[in-house]
Amino acid sequence: MAEEQKTGSGEDTFISHLVELRSRVVKSAAAIIIIFLCLMPWAAHLFDVLASPMMHALPAGSKMIATGVITPFLIPVKVTMLVAFIISLPWVLYQLWAFVAPGLYMHEKKLVAPLVISSSLLFIAGVAFCYFFVFGVVFPFINNFAPKSVSVAPDIDSYVDFVLTMFLAFGMTFEVPIIVIVLVRMGLVPLEKLKQIRPYVVVGAFVVAAVVTPPDIMSQLLLAVPLCLLYEVGLFVAPIFARATKAPEDVKSTVE
Repeated sequence: MAEEQKTGSGEDTFISHLVELRSRVVKSAAAIIIIFLCLMPWAAHLFDVLASPMMHALPAGSKMIATGVITPFLIPVKVTMLVAFIISLPWVLYQLWAFVAPGLYMHEKKLVAPLVISSSLLFIAGVAFCYFFVFGVVFPFINNFAPKSVSVAPDIDSYVDFVLTMFLAFGMTFEVPIIVIVLVRMGLVPLEKLKQIRPYVVVGAFVVAAVVTPPDIMSQLLLAVPLCLLYEVGLFVAPIFARATKAPEDVKSTVE
């Protein structure tokens, strides 16, 4: 009888967690959809803003093209959905934090909240760095190699796919300090070990940059160099963060 009650209690707890998870997912999705619907009247303008770095790099009078029948409608909608997701990212991450917070100790909550906030800010910073700096360097660099006999008119579908790939690459690159901090704080990899593998990280950074960026040295450098620098930032911040989020018993044993 006791085992049946224990099993029933476990099932109720599991179901309650599923209900809570569904509630958090619905709230996150609702925020994205609401912001998306509010931004839809400006979908064409949002695409123009996204296309601005390329348009400034093209010769005067050039325009981008759309080869699909419904592409002029679908691409601005895709861009608007991306903007809605970025705007709602803090709310989405808050819902994630609210879901896991009840099961955490107080010192663990000190770990989660700063990571949620900093990870969203770093991702947005990576996207902003890519848009305002990288595109302003890479697009003119690439278009200057076009032969004079070629009329450069990028397809908007291919352009948006390229931009989203670059945004994701730079957004994830700027998350490197968070990854280093989590590895050190959770005890998965010692800090000294992470310092020892610096040369391999540098090589890996350039390999990743060569895979996810266009085949030109400029864009590869603009991704690989920040990745290496952010890795060093993570190595510097990780021990500070680990000391600030120690469990009370860990602090007591350290003092003794």
